[in-house]
Amino acid sequence: MKKKVVILAITISLIACNKKSEAKEVKTAYVDTAVLMKEYTEANDLEAKYKAKAEEKGKQLETEINRFKQEAASFQSQAQANGQAWAQQKGAELQRREQQLGQAQQALSQQLQQESGAETDSLVVKVKKFIKAYGKEKDYAYIYGTGDAATVLYAEEKYDITKDIIKLLNEKYKPLVPKAEKNK
Repeated sequence: MKKKVVILAITISLIACNKKSEAKEVKTAYVDTAVLMKEYTEANDLEAKYKAKAEEKGKQLETEINRFKQEAASFQSQAQANGQAWAQQKGAELQRREQQLGQAQQALSQQLQQESGAETDSLVVKVKKFIKAYGKEKDYAYIYGTGDAATVLYAEEKYDITKDIIKLLNEKYKPLVPKAEKNK
């Protein structure tokens, strides 16, 4: 009876060892999202697009602001010559214009933030989908994100696949304006 129990125990332990050795290794990696967004061409193009848009729309507003500053400067010298009633009326008008210009600046800033925010969100969703597909293709159990919004506090560098992801995303990205035309 003791021999049967010992043989049964040995058989069970051998089966357990075989199951453990057959267990699949869990494959993990991480992507440094800050580096990814800094080196991903589409993200850089998006940033450049909104920087140019802000400069263009800002120039129009800057022209109006400069005109206002000139009027305000000439107001000082004309106030004494034209009297107190004129100065009060013109002063109130200048205050209204100053408020309007401030509101226009704020509205422009908000508009650009909303537009760029929507496109950035869309880009992030696209990158996440790409990383998910990459993970499935390469048989990863987990791909973690590090960077500005770090969810991983430490990882060995050998698990960093950031450069692979950047390379593949940049190869896949087709800019709307070919590079040869950008440099003109």
